[in-house]
Amino acid sequence: MQVLTKKKLIAALIVFSILGGFLLLYSFNPSTNTFFLPCPFHHLTGLNCPGCGSQRALHHLFHLEFLTAFKYNPLMVLTMPLVIYALGVTFYNFIFGTNHRLKLFYNNWFIWGFLIITVIFWILRNVPYFPFNLLAPT
Repeated sequence: MQVLTKKKLIAALIVFSILGGFLLLYSFNPSTNTFFLPCPFHHLTGLNCPGCGSQRALHHLFHLEFLTAFKYNPLMVLTMPLVIYALGVTFYNFIFGTNHRLKLFYNNWFIWGFLIITVIFWILRNVPYFPFNLLAPT
């Protein structure tokens, strides 16, 4: 029997933690269950942050309800493929000791561009007039 290395044990714990979170979000709707953490920014200010609606959006994504997920947080839904790819590459590098990188993540224009898009999204989703009110979580 092969002894688990520390790196493989950490990887297994990460995978099981992520799968546990996925199972939790798949099984329980954050809209109807109160044990999910509320957004502290929204709680304190009454305004929506760029992440508001993400828990509910993930729940609906896991149920393949893409339009409903998009209504809760369009920015998160549109960036999910990029996040999944980045996490996959990071996990692959961790397991196999490689150094694969997506050069896009290391370009200043991408980082600043994404920051600017996020700030604009944050501002516009708090404007109470049509069509900007469509960006707020429903």
